[in-house]
Amino acid sequence: MKRYDLHCHSIYSDGSLTPKELAALAKSVDLAGLAITDHDSFDSFFELQKEGIDCIPGIELSCEFEQKSIHILGYSFDPHDAAFAAFCQKQRDFRRERLVKMCELLTLNGLALTVDDVATSDDPRISYGRVHVAFALVKKGYITSPLDAFKRYIGDKAPCYVAGKRCSVEEGIAAIHAAKGFAVLAHPHLIDSKSLVRRLLKQKFDGLEAYYSRFSYEANKAWVDRAQEKGLFVTGGSDFHGAVKPDLPLGISFCPEDVFQMLQKIKL
Repeated sequence: MKRYDLHCHSIYSDGSLTPKELAALAKSVDLAGLAITDHDSFDSFFELQKEGIDCIPGIELSCEFEQKSIHILGYSFDPHDAAFAAFCQKQRDFRRERLVKMCELLTLNGLALTVDDVATSDDPRISYGRVHVAFALVKKGYITSPLDAFKRYIGDKAPCYVAGKRCSVEEGIAAIHAAKGFAVLAHPHLIDSKSLVRRLLKQKFDGLEAYYSRFSYEANKAWVDRAQEKGLFVTGGSDFHGAVKPDLPLGISFCPEDVFQMLQKIKL
């Protein structure tokens, strides 16, 4: 059986490997194909195309639904679509605004940090987030580990947390569809409200990420069954980040071969 990991991250968001390194790692663990799903950025696809591994365009959009953070995976959109590229750039601009506010708040709390300390590259394709803040705090010597940064300073309920501005779920789905792509609800396993999931699945999703990370067969199957009830196709992936999340190996969860083949048939 061929395996395809459709959820992983590169240096263009919060992963530690380049697209070239991801492709090499995928081949070493016998994956037949990949979709790199960087946060609000899809430029990794153009590099991945050169690496001799089956691949499709992918992205993970940070969205909002009923004041909750919801992630949407986009697949097989047109990576040359100018409107979608502009939409994603706007999301990265939102991230930059959040980064500025977070650095200001950390500095006020005695941890002097600048945007330049965090955003160490001027490459506009890179999507900066809290992980980059955590590593900058480690580099400055304020803490000993990125996990400590989240626990003490920048986690959801920590004193220096800043809520980011995000597009709505409806806007995210519409942007993916306008670029001729497929919209998939990411890791529904992590949503703790059943009623929220019911309302979410009334949106115009095409698929559901039923196979995710280290969740058990039983937990995944529940989402497979839910997808079938709703007429949605099923995807899967590890959510691999490399050194950022060393406990999650690439390919630990994967996509059915027939779904990947269906997505790959889209002409770019």
